[in-house]
Amino acid sequence: MKVKGLRWWVVGLIAIATIINYIDRTSLSVLWPEIASELYPGHTPDETKAIYALISIIFVFSYAFGQAIFGKIFDWVGTRMGFVLSIGVWSIATALHAFAQGVLSFGIFRAILGVAEAGNWPGATKGNAEWFPTKERALAQGIFNSGAAIGGIISIPLIAFLTIYFSWQSIFILIGLVGLLWLIPWWILVKAPPKNHPWITDEERKYILTGQRNEDFDGDGEEDQEYNPDTKELLGHKQSWGVILASAAIDPIWWLFVFWIPIYLNEVYGMDVKSIGLYGWVPYAGAMLGAWFGGLLAQNRLRAGWNVTKTRKMVITLGCLIMLPALLAMSNPGGPTTAVIIMAVILFGFQTAIGNVQTLPSDLFSGKTVGTLAGFSGMAAKLTAAGLTYLVPWLTTGGNYTPAFVIGAALAILTLASIWILVPKVEPVKKK
Repeated sequence: MKVKGLRWWVVGLIAIATIINYIDRTSLSVLWPEIASELYPGHTPDETKAIYALISIIFVFSYAFGQAIFGKIFDWVGTRMGFVLSIGVWSIATALHAFAQGVLSFGIFRAILGVAEAGNWPGATKGNAEWFPTKERALAQGIFNSGAAIGGIISIPLIAFLTIYFSWQSIFILIGLVGLLWLIPWWILVKAPPKNHPWITDEERKYILTGQRNEDFDGDGEEDQEYNPDTKELLGHKQSWGVILASAAIDPIWWLFVFWIPIYLNEVYGMDVKSIGLYGWVPYAGAMLGAWFGGLLAQNRLRAGWNVTKTRKMVITLGCLIMLPALLAMSNPGGPTTAVIIMAVILFGFQTAIGNVQTLPSDLFSGKTVGTLAGFSGMAAKLTAAGLTYLVPWLTTGGNYTPAFVIGAALAILTLASIWILVPKVEPVKKK
């Protein structure tokens, strides 16, 4: 049996995994008003916000640790088994949230969830490098990045709707089961990399392998591994630090909204879970459009004859320049409708940029180095996200979120500086 366009089926499944990933992680923030009222009935909003921040920091630190671990795991066991381990464990961890009774138990289950969910991103980057030629990688990255946005769009109203019929404990169990069901089509479809997959057409195999400039240098269909540095040598290149620092700067902007949109709407506008369900999905709609736009724009420019350096830098710069004024505008957004629309603009810009940032490891290096660099940059990103998450309760005392958004604007500028200064050319790095 041959399947036409098999690479698109693979990236589609990864996008669905990313949707599930975001439903699972977003559930706590959406359900937090109900959880807090049940578990912490005598606490003030600032006190419950601090408890939520502590649990979220545990998740992000675990996520950062998991990024480095799963970057190596995917290099060791391959994309197929790596995703089985990642989504299998995180789905079980999600279901276990139903049995949490306080900070300790929530912290344990969020830690397991964080380590396992982290595998989705180095896995997606590695899957992109395996299954797509260079000119299609930004589009593929945009497709599975849009899964994060679609997960946000779906999760907030879905979970708000489920609260009508189910307790918060039951909701965690239900969404955990969804991830386990995803394993079935993944195991059946992704039997091997494109070089050896029995269902791929000869035309598609040739198209993928000959278009992977960083892996197949002599065009014979074999991975040449022209330059595959060890970890110490990898970190000796300024381009590696450009990717790591850009990821560390841009990623906290995303997490600022992933963690705090429902809490922000509850604290600033007094919304309950059901009202949050009506408004909270809007920013993620902007993110979804941005993920598609960033990928399609990069593909369009490459097909028009732009080189990879000009294309990546232009799209990343455009995304950051979209975010910058919108983040500053959040200091006085007015009503809730205006606020969520401005958030949508911010996340549109973020996703426009991030897909091209995330393709840089496969643009600069080859083979197993791709997963390793993606893991390190992901770990750095989550550590800075944890730092900002830690600061948010202090920065937003009394419901004033302006300082947090100003920090976000500064991070957008730092992202641009990292790319323009440390990655002068987006091309395969040569041995020193």
